[in-house]
Order: sequence, then structure tokens, then C-alpha cells
Amino acid sequence: MSERTLNHFALYRFQPEYWQLTAEEQQKVVSDWLAALRQAAEVVHLYQVFPARGDADILLWTALKAEEPGAPKAFFTAYAQATAAVRPLFFPTLTLWGITKPSVYTRGRRSPQELDPLADERKPYLIVYPFVKTAEWYLLSRDARQGMMNEHIRKGKEYPEITQLLLYSFGLQDQEFVVVYETDDLAHFSDLVQYLRDTEARRFTQRDTPIITAIHRPNL
Repeated sequence: MSERTLNHFALYRFQPEYWQLTAEEQQKVVSDWLAALRQAAEVVHLYQVFPARGDADILLWTALKAEEPGAPKAFFTAYAQATAAVRPLFFPTLTLWGITKPSVYTRGRRSPQELDPLADERKPYLIVYPFVKTAEWYLLSRDARQGMMNEHIRKGKEYPEITQLLLYSFGLQDQEFVVVYETDDLAHFSDLVQYLRDTEARRFTQRDTPIITAIHRPNL
């Protein structure tokens, strides 16, 4: 992906006040909120989290072009303003965000498995998690890291229908990366993750939780 994009994932838990609304009122609140957020970002996608997880009900994925240094400030300001009115109804439990850039391990070549965050169409399932490498990983030589990543990339290519987005969060959040996958088949995705566990690069994973699995809800 040649241009930088900012991708923001926010999990929310419905508050008791939300459940006191009628179904029609609930739908209007969410619809109005999404409409306001679309003034802050280029795309906004809504996902169902519960009952896949018990600590959140929904996830919002917002994305925008971030070539200009002022883009994050404008986005966060507008996002906060759009969300202020619904804070009594939706409690944020986790936010993960980062910025895209070309991978040093693919030498600038865009993989056909790289998902487009600004696309309107989304696959049924989304998996998002923070990722942190050990300090030892960064002390390895460039060639050593490249060799291990080549193995990782080769195995991933055996599942071409699963697409991925890697976000960089160095110095911006607690993690170094946010890893994002889209898939049509959760069982197939789980097979891929298990398959990748025996790669050499796995030795240098410090943290890759919590894992958020969500279902795309294009219609309220």
C-alpha cells in the first residue's frame, strides 16, 4: 500500500441506559452515531463482538488517509466530538490503532493478501490483536530476521483467501503493531494460526493478546 492510512479499532460495551431504549431508539442512536463518525473518517464499519467475547458488545473500525501530519489530530478531535453524545450509552473498553507503511520484509511489493482498509466491502469475519516482539528480535541481524519472515510469509501464502493488514504503533500505543485479518471461514483461519505456531519467528513473540474476533454487521 503506497499511501499511509490510519486505522482505529474501538470496542464498546452497552450501558444499562442503552438497554432501556426501545429497539427503534437503539437503532436510531447507533445510526446517528455512525453518520457522525463518517464525518471524521473515510470509512466506518460496525462489527458484533458479543458473544465471541464477554467484555464488549460491538467494535467500530474507522480508517482514513494519513499522509498529512495533521490528519491524526483532526480525526481524534472529530471522533471524540461525534462520540460525546453517546458516551452514557456506550462505554469504551479497548482501543487499538496504528498507521500503515510498506513492510521491510517484502521489499515494497504489495501482496495480493493485503487487505484494503478503505474498501467499502468487508469479509464476514474480522480478527484484530496487538502484537509485541521481544527485544532479542531487534538485536538479530537483518538477514536473520528476513530469513524467518520468509518462512512466515511462505506459510501464510498457502491460505490466499485470508487477507491481512499490519499497522505500526511504535511509540504511539503500548504495542508495536496491530495485526488485522479478514476471512470467510473462522475454522480455516484458526488452522492458519496453528500452522504458523511452529515457525522460528514465533520464539520472538512477546505478546499477541487480547484477540478480538468480530462479525461484520453492514446493516443494523
